[in-house]
Amino acid sequence: MSDDLRIGVIGLGLRRNLATAAHRPGRGSVVAAAADLDPAVRAQVPEWYEGAVAVEDHRSLLDSPDVDAVIVATPDDTHEAIACEALRAGKPVYVEKPLGISVESCDTILRTAYETGTRLYVGHNMRHMGVVRTMRDIIARGDIGEPKTVWVRHFVSYGGDYYFKDWHADRRRTTGLLLQKAAHDIDVVHWLAGGYTTRVNALGDLMVYGDLPRRAPDTPRPDGWLREFDWPPTARKDLHHVVDVEDVSVMNMRLDNGVIAAYQQCHFSPDYFRNYTVIGTEGRLENFGDRPGDEVRVWNTGPSGYRADADVVHRVPDASGSHGGADESIIGEFCRFARDGGVTDTDPVAARMSVAAGALATRSLRDGGTPYDVPPLDPGLRAYFAGGQAARA
Repeated sequence: MSDDLRIGVIGLGLRRNLATAAHRPGRGSVVAAAADLDPAVRAQVPEWYEGAVAVEDHRSLLDSPDVDAVIVATPDDTHEAIACEALRAGKPVYVEKPLGISVESCDTILRTAYETGTRLYVGHNMRHMGVVRTMRDIIARGDIGEPKTVWVRHFVSYGGDYYFKDWHADRRRTTGLLLQKAAHDIDVVHWLAGGYTTRVNALGDLMVYGDLPRRAPDTPRPDGWLREFDWPPTARKDLHHVVDVEDVSVMNMRLDNGVIAAYQQCHFSPDYFRNYTVIGTEGRLENFGDRPGDEVRVWNTGPSGYRADADVVHRVPDASGSHGGADESIIGEFCRFARDGGVTDTDPVAARMSVAAGALATRSLRDGGTPYDVPPLDPGLRAYFAGGQAARA
């Protein structure tokens, strides 16, 4: 490999900021090539990433000796096929979350990585967000004792624009937003609580966006669709021609270490942020905002009545770049991993387990809230990834 890791990016849509974070000439990595089906996007590649080659067929990136590793940032339902092709081609691969849209697709990717020995990385960038790392540090120090329950509320004010005007609204391509959108938060719950979900039940519905005006099939999204936003939510129009995913969902989880967790998601709230509460045997924490400069508050004395003032207030560290600096940080970790291997903060097994919990929760909410057990992962695969994907003897 050259001094700069030469990265091929497959898909330059909503997660193009990953490619931007990866293009750091002279500082570890460059975008050497990009594949996208849209000719208008391909035409801009040389302007965005000096020296990069733009192609339509991603397979030419996999065959190229000038590409050291690839980033897969295509729609969710394509991850399995493209990731497995990259792994078989021997290219270390970054797969944007969610890893897949079913337990089976995730297991196929993990098995392919195991069989080929090619390095697999999954883009759960929230593990690199300052608010999440601050909460994890607080828990690791024992400031709230042993975690026993985790509650998450996810307010998605732009949900009608981000997730109901393109392929995200079609369950054939996502399974549902309780998987696609919640995969981040389920992974964070698992990371903070130190366990994986074994049993779920959920309720949800399509309450607002089911009856709003839709575009005809094969009609392009309106200009300014991610820059101009309507309010109230019922004023939105130009939705995707297929809208059959839920815009409200609630999910309950039991983890393998006994922790009980709950997750709630709404796509027509007026504000946009995630609110976490973790309660342990000696206190609780809660974040107020999820960006640099916001706060994580800890209450670990009591008992008392309502107290707005916490015992300790932690400020989320300053950071620059997309997603509070998380995209730059996760790309840095991927480049190091692609070159040297080893254990990483993100974890393909954890990525699979978040998809598995979301997939079974989606089945539950479409089956009247029936509880379901999460399928376990093959122990051999689990051990392989826990060891940092070291070469097998």
